[in-house]
Amino acid sequence: MLGIGSDHGGFQLKQAIMAHLRQRGIEYKDFGTYTEASCDYPEYGRAVALAVAAGECDRGILICGTGIGISITANKVPGIRAALCSDCFSAEATRLHNDANILALGGRVVGEGLALKIVDTFLDTPFSGEERHARRIAKIEG
Repeated sequence: MLGIGSDHGGFQLKQAIMAHLRQRGIEYKDFGTYTEASCDYPEYGRAVALAVAAGECDRGILICGTGIGISITANKVPGIRAALCSDCFSAEATRLHNDANILALGGRVVGEGLALKIVDTFLDTPFSGEERHARRIAKIEG
């Protein structure tokens, strides 16, 4: 299962991503927000990150206006490797090399069409499993 969350700045893009996930038959849990009313991104970033870290969700997608604040929030949770991506190359590389478990997007930065391609790339790319990358991830985890 995939966890997804956004603040008001990412709400519209989150709606498009959830429709796309439904079309692909991917099960997800929406952690909010549920309206475009102004809200605080740390609530939603933390909720998704905790669910991923606990194993309730396999991976997550987070969206705020820029993707920066919500990714910083998620990365405060032990075991989370949230990557802010604005292109498909970065989404592929972060899965292959970093085994990123949360994708962060900027709802005011990336258009819907590109965002859906980034989501697909993130979801469809496995971790490479190469020893050098696993070693580096272990160093990140401390």
